[in-house]
Amino acid sequence: IPSYRRSGYPWWTSELNQRPARSRMATDKRRQSPLAMALQILLPFLLAGFGTVSAGMVLDIVQHWEAFQYITEIFILVPALLGLKGNLEMTLASRLSTAVNVGKMDSPIEKWNLIIGNLALKQVQATVVGFLAAVAAVVLGWIPEGKFQMSHAVLLCSSSVATAFIASLLQGIIMVGVIVGSKKTGINPDNVATPIAASFGDLITLAILAWISQGLYKCLDSYPYVSSVVCAFFMCLTPLWIVISSKHPASRTLLYSGWEPVITAMVISSIGGLILDKTVSDPNLAGIVVYTPVINGIGGNLVAIQSSRISTHLHFHCAPGEVPDEAKGCYYPCRTFFGTGANHRSAQVLLLLVIPGHLIFLYTIHLMKSFLQSNPSFLLSQVLLLLCISDWMVHSMWRSGKDPDSFSIPYLTALGDLLGTALLALSFHFLWVIGDQDSDVGD
Repeated sequence: IPSYRRSGYPWWTSELNQRPARSRMATDKRRQSPLAMALQILLPFLLAGFGTVSAGMVLDIVQHWEAFQYITEIFILVPALLGLKGNLEMTLASRLSTAVNVGKMDSPIEKWNLIIGNLALKQVQATVVGFLAAVAAVVLGWIPEGKFQMSHAVLLCSSSVATAFIASLLQGIIMVGVIVGSKKTGINPDNVATPIAASFGDLITLAILAWISQGLYKCLDSYPYVSSVVCAFFMCLTPLWIVISSKHPASRTLLYSGWEPVITAMVISSIGGLILDKTVSDPNLAGIVVYTPVINGIGGNLVAIQSSRISTHLHFHCAPGEVPDEAKGCYYPCRTFFGTGANHRSAQVLLLLVIPGHLIFLYTIHLMKSFLQSNPSFLLSQVLLLLCISDWMVHSMWRSGKDPDSFSIPYLTALGDLLGTALLALSFHFLWVIGDQDSDVGD
C-alpha cells in the first residue's frame, strides 16, 4: 500500500519523499532561477497573448453577425465559455503538471490512467457547465429586459453545450500533448502548460461558438427542432463520460467533489458577461470586444502559472493540511513578492511581464485595427491583486485539505475575467466622459 494511503492523505498526494533529497533540492534550485523561469515563461506567454489578440479580432467580426445582433445574450456566454480554459483546461494542465513533477506519470499505465480519467471528467464538467452557463445567460438577459423567448433560450443552450463539449475535447488533447512533450524535453510544465492552454483556448472557443450560433440561428425559422436535437445529443453523451471517469480513482474523487469551483467560477464569469453585454449594446462603446479577451487573458494566464507553481511546491514539501513556516500566520501582500518562500521570485517575474506584454499586444491590435489609449496601470493593478489572492487562496485551500490544482485556478481566472471586463468597461466610459464621443470609441 503506498505510504500516502497508509497515512490517510488524500489521493493527490504522491510518494513525494521517495526522491533523493539532493535531487529534489537541485530541481528546486534550478526552478527558482529568475532567468530560467523568465525564459521558459516568455514564449508561452507571448503565444497566449497573441491567441487572445486573435480571439478579440474574431469577436470584433462576429459581433456584427445576425445571431449576435438579435440574440445579444450570446455575449453573456462569451466570458463564461472562455472561462472554461481556466475552469477545465488550466486546471487539467495544473493537475498533470504536478503529477509529472512528483513522479506520478513515470509509469506508462499510471500515466494513461490519469490522462483518460481526467479527459473524461473534463467532458462531463464541460457539458454541465455549458448548460448552466446558458441558463445563467437566459436568466441574466431576461431579468433586466423582462422578455423571454423559448426559441432563443434553446438556441443558447445548444450553442453553449456544443461549444463547451467540442472546445474542451480539442483543448484537452492539446494539453495532454503539451504535458507529455514537456516531460520528454525536460521543461517544467508548470511554466508552459497553462499559457499554452490559454493561447489556443480563447480562439478555438470563440470560433466554435460563433459558427454554431450562426448556423443554428439560420435554422431557427425553417428547422426549429435542430437546436433541441443538438443540445440533446451532447447531453446524452454525459453518462458515457461519467462511466469512464468513475473507473479511475483520481477522477472519481473529483467527479463528486470538484463541482463547487467550476460552477462558482462560471457564475462569476457570467456576471462579467452581463457587463460585456450591456457595454456592447451601447453603440458608442462597441469597440470593447476587441480588447476583452486580451485584458482578461493576460491576468488569467499569469496568475494560473503562479497558482500552479505554488501548488507543486506544496505537493513536494508539505502534507495536506500543513503549510510552510513562511505561510503561517496572517496573510500580508508583501509576502507574495518579498517573502522568504520559494515562489516570491516567480511572482516578481510574472509582474514584470505585465507592462511589456500589455504594450506588445495593444500595439499588435493597433497595427491590425485600431488603438485604445489605455493606461497599463489598471492592468498592472489587476495582476498585482490576482497574484496576492492566488498566494492566499492556494495556501488556504491546502491548509483546509483541498487540492489547489483542482480548486484554485477556476476561482482566479473567473475573478480575472470579472475584474478585467469591469475595468475595461470603466476605461471606455471614462474615455467617453472626457470627450472621445465620436461614436466609435475603440471601434
